[in-house]
Amino acid sequence: MMMTQTMRWFGPSDPVPLAAIRQAGATEVVTALHEIPNGDAWPDDAIAARKRLIENAGLAWTVVESLPVAEGIKTRSADWDRLIEAYAVSLRRLAAHGITVVTYNFMPLLDWTRTDLAWELPDGARALRFELHALAAYDIHLLRRPDAAADYSPAVVAAAAQRFAALDEAGRHRLERTIIAGLPGSEESFTSAELLRRIGSYAAIDADQLRANHIAFLAAVCPIAEAEGIRLVVHPDDPPFPIFGLPRVVSTEAEVAALFAAVPSPANGLCFCSGSLGVRADNDLPGMVRRLGERIGFLHLRSVQREADGAFHEAEHLRGDADMAAIVAAVVDLQRRTGRALPMRPDHGHQMVDDLHKRTNPGYSLIGRLRGLAELRGLEAGLIHAREAGRV
Repeated sequence: MMMTQTMRWFGPSDPVPLAAIRQAGATEVVTALHEIPNGDAWPDDAIAARKRLIENAGLAWTVVESLPVAEGIKTRSADWDRLIEAYAVSLRRLAAHGITVVTYNFMPLLDWTRTDLAWELPDGARALRFELHALAAYDIHLLRRPDAAADYSPAVVAAAAQRFAALDEAGRHRLERTIIAGLPGSEESFTSAELLRRIGSYAAIDADQLRANHIAFLAAVCPIAEAEGIRLVVHPDDPPFPIFGLPRVVSTEAEVAALFAAVPSPANGLCFCSGSLGVRADNDLPGMVRRLGERIGFLHLRSVQREADGAFHEAEHLRGDADMAAIVAAVVDLQRRTGRALPMRPDHGHQMVDDLHKRTNPGYSLIGRLRGLAELRGLEAGLIHAREAGRV
């Protein structure tokens, strides 16, 4: 039994066509109705139309990535009941069309965050990169969040000042747009003024309160998901630490395990992202697969290379700091033990070869992900063969 090979697809406007994804060897896509505003229920006819489009291309759709959790749910605002009901309606409609896994995240305001979308590697390919000094330069000197400097070490504050001083007007604008304009699949896009205002809505919400709000959300929607045969899988924080003074509470194994203990429903699951979790050296990735495997419903397989001073960049899928061979070996054992073929996608590929000259979604160009999928497919096949031959 091998993982179900998928690729992320952002809908009809995605520059990567469904035919190319099929040719890459994937049998499914994971996608979402990104055009529906956050907090609104997904229309049944729109779900049906998207499913027909995918199936007509010879692919399947059983995993949604993502069904956004509205900020009013994360902050437990006055319209919480309405937003929960809209989420429940979407779950029921998705289940009626054969969706079995729904991905979401609980990161305040900003989804996955990078400071460079085209960082050139030694071989000429381009990668996504996060640099703490660049984030601090934006936070302190462009966003001008009150007391922002207190959230960084003196060394980072000094480096951020130098970084900001070295940027011309175009560089400052590019950094701002990279951080807040909204990356592929992210839930919202802001201006700096809007982001600063929205950060204020979290003034009374610390990590404990955000965690309580997350548990309340799961307690409300997991019974519905369970009844409909859907597994909700939370995507870890990316990066897995607080930014802009906002708490993040799905960053470590302990935090994920506590979430499962608080809401033990089998519908409460994990999207295991080896890249997001792998930014932290204290996360034991193969061990997490072994210990949390019963709750894993979806796999994002990628590797990051950790750098000095809190920076990291997207590495090749089989290189970087993730021990991908050990991770996939743990997945092979998990699938054998549970009899489940887990959906997997190669996450974030390098922009390379012909894609260097095309319009692409950052992290989601075709050729880099195709290479990643081929490498992961070969790794898994080799591990399965070795297991069956009794050599591992």
